[in-house]
Amino acid sequence: MTSAQFPQRDWTEWRRAMHRQPELGFSEHLTAKNIADCLQSMGVETHTGIGGTGVVGIITRGQSSRAIGLRADIDALPIQEHNQFAHRSEHDGKFHGCGHDGHTTMLLHAAEALSNSDTFDGTVYFIFQPNEENGLGALAMMKDGLFEKFKMDAVYGLHNMPGIPAGSFAVREGPMMTFEDNFVITINGRGGHASMPNRAIDPVLIAAEIIQALQSIISRSLDPMHAGVVSVTEILTDGARNVIPSKVVLKGDTRGLRDDTQVLIEARMRQLVVNIGAAHGADVTLAYTHEFVVLNNSVDETGIAADAATAVVGEALVDADCEPAACSEDFAQMLRVKPGCYLLLGNGIDSQSLHNPHYDFNDELISVGARYWAELAARALPKL
Repeated sequence: MTSAQFPQRDWTEWRRAMHRQPELGFSEHLTAKNIADCLQSMGVETHTGIGGTGVVGIITRGQSSRAIGLRADIDALPIQEHNQFAHRSEHDGKFHGCGHDGHTTMLLHAAEALSNSDTFDGTVYFIFQPNEENGLGALAMMKDGLFEKFKMDAVYGLHNMPGIPAGSFAVREGPMMTFEDNFVITINGRGGHASMPNRAIDPVLIAAEIIQALQSIISRSLDPMHAGVVSVTEILTDGARNVIPSKVVLKGDTRGLRDDTQVLIEARMRQLVVNIGAAHGADVTLAYTHEFVVLNNSVDETGIAADAATAVVGEALVDADCEPAACSEDFAQMLRVKPGCYLLLGNGIDSQSLHNPHYDFNDELISVGARYWAELAARALPKL
């Protein structure tokens, strides 16, 4: 459908330059400046400082009042990169290990194409969001008036995904990604000598019971047709080989694809940990925090996104009813307020996984992603 023109700016070098200069969430000052400078060089109306370091570009064509938002995340990870190529990170302990450098570049490339085209009727907002990795950037932009200042009817996002053929798309209606909650369970017992456990209240034994009991939430409390995960990932103790410790701390996270699953897991966890502790005479506390909500794709917008992807790469490379992903994404917060769609773009079957210190974004996707965004704009805002 689209006949958007794609100028020959060196977007691969732009992406690699961003890769060399990673910045963490809400500290993306140079990144935001470079994005704003790039948009302004195209003649795109640009707004900065949205939600801290967020940037919004605006392109309007025709007379329609319809509008959509296209979102890319811009932050890096606090990870030491292990790659040795020329564009590796120049900042120790900071690394674009999730491909946000690629997401940003694809959206900028699309903005350049659409700024030179007349393929849609309405307004496209280009949303460059900070601090996705900590799950804070989407809400920060929203609390700063993103949807009040820039009135849009729907919002769209994408993420590269290793393990999927390069240049292919995966999407589905409804729940696309899980919620994520974190928990810290603190078990305060009574320490003692390992040879005299009768004089202690053993928090290690209590921790073992709690760990097993938490799995019963999934196997016995949750509807077997509803997905859910409870994972204890850290066990911390102040003991020694011959000492029963006075305290054990358990840390972990929970995930699922339904809001009522989130409620159930937290409620059952609170019941179990307190009662198991009380049965042993220990004081057990639970700190439970909600990090990410379920990401739900709306029906109409998912259809538009799937059709746009198909127009770009062909039906064979688009899975329009993929399995949900067991990861989480704060774009879900935007989808609580606006209809929209979030899809995955394959980074390659042999690509290192996201957050792996050897990961790198596949530069061949820059053109694919940009063309998808341009096609999506033409289909979501058709010329009448």
